[in-house]
Amino acid sequence: MSAPVRFFEDFAPGLVLEGGDFEMTEAEILDFARRYDPQPFHLDHDAAKASMFGELVASGWNTAAVAMRLMVDHFFGGGGSMGSPGIDELRWPRPVRVGDRLRLRATVEEARLSKSKPDRGLVHFRTEVLNQEGEVVMSMRGMAFFRSRAAG
Repeated sequence: MSAPVRFFEDFAPGLVLEGGDFEMTEAEILDFARRYDPQPFHLDHDAAKASMFGELVASGWNTAAVAMRLMVDHFFGGGGSMGSPGIDELRWPRPVRVGDRLRLRATVEEARLSKSKPDRGLVHFRTEVLNQEGEVVMSMRGMAFFRSRAAG
């Protein structure tokens, strides 16, 4: 997927970006869990059945990694992004289950040009990951630097 090049000036407050379609397969969930979050309810069907989830579920960090992939593929992987100083809030209100199809919705909350480095601006986003039912399975507030068109 080739994301469009977006610059700071493309992110007006109120802008809503939507995109993505990522299926959470059992193999994806198990591979991520084995490597990064080996809790029993992410790795083992019997343990998952006995957990509060009642079935195998993806790690929240797996969902966050998929969200990052979708952001790069659909919103700002085309070359204008300059990285992120961090996130302020991360929530997983619903579990992600085998077969869920994930998509992203990112809303620009604030955008300001840097006073000390006018070649870039800082954009604050509220990002939501939704499943195929339109339910929010992850939300976060974060920010990212983008090159300014004015800087050339």
